Amino acid sequence: MPRPGAAPSVEHVVVLDDLSTGSADNLAGLSDVELLEGRSSTPTALGRAMHGADAVVHLAARASVPRSLEDPFTTHEVNATGTLRVLEAARQAGGAQVLVASSSSVYGANRTLPAGEDLAPLPLSPYAASKLAAEGYSLAYGRSFGLPVLVFRFFNVFGPLQRAGHVYAAVVPAFVAAALAGDALPVHGDGMQTRDFTFVGSVVRVLMEGLERSVTAPGPVNLAFGGRASLLELAQNLGEVIGHPLELDHGPTRAGDVRDSQADQSRLRALFPGIEPVGLLEGLQATVDWFRAAPASSSR
Repeated sequence: MPRPGAAPSVEHVVVLDDLSTGSADNLAGLSDVELLEGRSSTPTALGRAMHGADAVVHLAARASVPRSLEDPFTTHEVNATGTLRVLEAARQAGGAQVLVASSSSVYGANRTLPAGEDLAPLPLSPYAASKLAAEGYSLAYGRSFGLPVLVFRFFNVFGPLQRAGHVYAAVVPAFVAAALAGDALPVHGDGMQTRDFTFVGSVVRVLMEGLERSVTAPGPVNLAFGGRASLLELAQNLGEVIGHPLELDHGPTRAGDVRDSQADQSRLRALFPGIEPVGLLEGLQATVDWFRAAPASSSR
């Protein structure tokens, strides 16, 4: 990316990924994109990836509440310490802008809806706590070293390329995979828990504009648009896309899960007034289309 004042354009992209949840095939056909296989928590790999960088989009994470309950230390190492290493590498690279993906899970036990960024965070899991630590380090680097940072709190991002075939799969790909296989949708608890589902395309538009305009903020910014749907409503909407009602398989509630989630979008709208989100039904249709077209190994 160019420095502030230059024409906004992307000349070259370097992707650093250990491919633990992704695939190199997702980059097929993209020009001016270089893939470095490695971990974001490794200083040597970060140094290679950051060389000559003007901006960094830090999305690497161990993104699972149940997994964090099983192994809190690794979750902290990847999400908190890993973010600290990214920030320091950006500083050493000359002060590259850093966009950081945090999580709506930091609100945790705070039941106020919609959740505004000034609410007290009350994490319910090691995952949420690690994301809050990552936020703190990012904003501290902005204040301490003048590093241009923009911290986003992601809310239940879904869409094409999100895999389903593992025990920690997010709810939308898990639902879609089950529906297309003719299986009952796995629901933890009564299904009345609500989420602010955000289509990945909407997230990408915000990230790209943040890079192009070199946007920064002194505090975290919710990256969601104030929607609120229960898992039962999600299943109903997915049934509309698939073309028939879907059976549900209710299981026990998961420890560490937030009951309700909805973003206050005021701060996001002030920073990105021109962004219009993709709706839930449209996003589900795009997701189902990808699952139907993708090889089984990619979608599962």
